[in-house]
Amino acid sequence: MTAAAVISGSGLFTPSEAISNEELVASFNAWVDIYNDTHADKIASGEIEPKTHSSAEFIEKASGIKSRYVINKAGILDPHRMVPNIPERDNAEPSVMCEIACHAAREAMAAAHVAPDEIDAVIIAASNMQRAYPAMAIEVQAALGAKGFAFDMNVACSSATFGIQQASDAVKSGSARRVLVVNPEICTGHLNFRDRDSHFIFGDVATAVVVESADSACEQQGWEILDSRMQTLFSNNIRNNFGFLNRGDETGVGQLDKLFVQEGRKVFKEVCPAVAEQISSQLASMGIAPDDLKRIWLHQANRNMNDLIARKVFGRDPSPEESPTILDEYANTSSAGSIIAFHKHSGDLASGDLAVLCSFGAGYSIGSIVLRRR
Repeated sequence: MTAAAVISGSGLFTPSEAISNEELVASFNAWVDIYNDTHADKIASGEIEPKTHSSAEFIEKASGIKSRYVINKAGILDPHRMVPNIPERDNAEPSVMCEIACHAAREAMAAAHVAPDEIDAVIIAASNMQRAYPAMAIEVQAALGAKGFAFDMNVACSSATFGIQQASDAVKSGSARRVLVVNPEICTGHLNFRDRDSHFIFGDVATAVVVESADSACEQQGWEILDSRMQTLFSNNIRNNFGFLNRGDETGVGQLDKLFVQEGRKVFKEVCPAVAEQISSQLASMGIAPDDLKRIWLHQANRNMNDLIARKVFGRDPSPEESPTILDEYANTSSAGSIIAFHKHSGDLASGDLAVLCSFGAGYSIGSIVLRRR
């Protein structure tokens, strides 16, 4: 009989620098004033529209976000730059993404009581990779001293749950005994800080989990993976066209579609019911009633989306403990968001408790994993 796969440990790296809504708005509004002054004649003639100020109140009402952690604060807040300042490193040095990945990975391994040389596979699952090749996962594997094989994968905001499923399948098939799934997300690198509707959305972070066989995991530790469901539906409503072929057409270099763009209202309308339906049908197929759930860790993109999805799943307004929120502090950290919520809000649950880890985002992509506390 194939042993069950379990999440035996999790880790979190949080950057030391943070930006409040008020700081971000001050920078954005300063840029707006510079832009409007520079283009005053065209604005006066009606050739272009003036840019409008943002506000901390608007940001919190639209998203629930109050602050975000970032790799570099000064570059983002400079109204003449508005891009994080992350100097390139020599190839002999660990890359920035590798560095933050290793911080989270080491914490996850320590929680699982696993040494690096006991890891058989490393998966880097994130919405953006720092380079095309060699794979970030292989660099992390070497930096940690892990064994076996490593690869990168990208399903945008659902990368973590899809990565956990890949790890679980590897454990169950016997191709790996312990798999490290790491989500280094430097989201500020692809965010347009000059766009009023989205300049506040993202933050930077790295998370990690160890997935291993129940036979090898410490007794009564971690979470058994009972079931996982993945779904993808193609949509252009969340998109980033940055890629290696951009240089083949000079007219597109530097255009706004080479950064994060979305049709937020369409995403809300289309994704929320799809996520709620997937979780609800999954639970029903397993004979699990909504009230049997002790917790649901949702992708941390937007507070209004999460409130709606959780309400549909539970059939009522859930308590803050049942559907914890971390996006107020961390903002949207893409694939890492639901893992942060899991990492910070799982220690109080008891043996036998049931929970759902869920992500959703660009693609569209939806991943939901039913877990039971060991």
